[in-house]
Amino acid sequence: MSTKHEAGVAAYIAFKLAHTLFGRAPDELDAGERARLSASVKRQRSIEACVLAAPEAGKVAVPSATLDDALGQIEGRYDDSASFDAAMHAQGFDRASLAEALARELHVDAVLERVSSRMVQVSELDVQLHYQLQADKLRQPERRGLSQILVTINPEFAENTQDRALARSNEIRARLLKKPERFAEQALKHSECPSAMNGGRLGDYGRGQLFPEIEAALFALPAGALSEVVRSELGFHLIRCDHIQPACLPPYPELAPRLRKAIEARRRRLCQRAWLRERMQATANVPAPEDASAP
Repeated sequence: MSTKHEAGVAAYIAFKLAHTLFGRAPDELDAGERARLSASVKRQRSIEACVLAAPEAGKVAVPSATLDDALGQIEGRYDDSASFDAAMHAQGFDRASLAEALARELHVDAVLERVSSRMVQVSELDVQLHYQLQADKLRQPERRGLSQILVTINPEFAENTQDRALARSNEIRARLLKKPERFAEQALKHSECPSAMNGGRLGDYGRGQLFPEIEAALFALPAGALSEVVRSELGFHLIRCDHIQPACLPPYPELAPRLRKAIEARRRRLCQRAWLRERMQATANVPAPEDASAP
């Protein structure tokens, strides 16, 4: 690989790591961040070299279609080929160096996947024990169904001045107290929320997902009840609690597939990290990965 090509590969790795670590391009970093980025690029290259020098690397190959797909996904983020090329040039790499960097990255991933195939398989008992031991963390919080009628405040319109908007909300509430079954009709007729087209129905919510005033009103209501008029920064709301889903631990059959995948993923990471540590101990001056996500 030529020095220029090698520099392009390093530039792509720096570009990717800069966005991963700092959410910005390399040329937008300060001196301290650039120093950290430089060390991370060096470490990444060392890990790649260590992995690709392992005997396992000769036993896996990356299909050209996989590489083409990866390249296509990146280019697809740009309007056209010219803007894609210009963006790469601005960061110090080109299509050839990008392809080389991606090929190495995909090869490393393939080696690590092969290594992790050695892991102990996850048994049904493993999943059941995880379900029992992590029950508190797996418990789902209470959720409530929310429908609303919103009357906004806009002094430029006579019907939406603060006083008139409040009066209109109270009028709607009075009608609904007499005939609760008319909620969807009243929402369609009076609500200024997009949910009006769905009869005022907004969906199911847990705590921490709504404006504080709306949350307080919703979680104080019994199922099927209508709130007082609630003021928020959006205007005046009439809140209906459609139903209540109490906090609960989902049944084991519902969670088991997700738990199995999580356990398998964790074991793969542990297996890969242990293998990397062994490889690095056998390779002089290669820094060990800082966490289970490396490389």
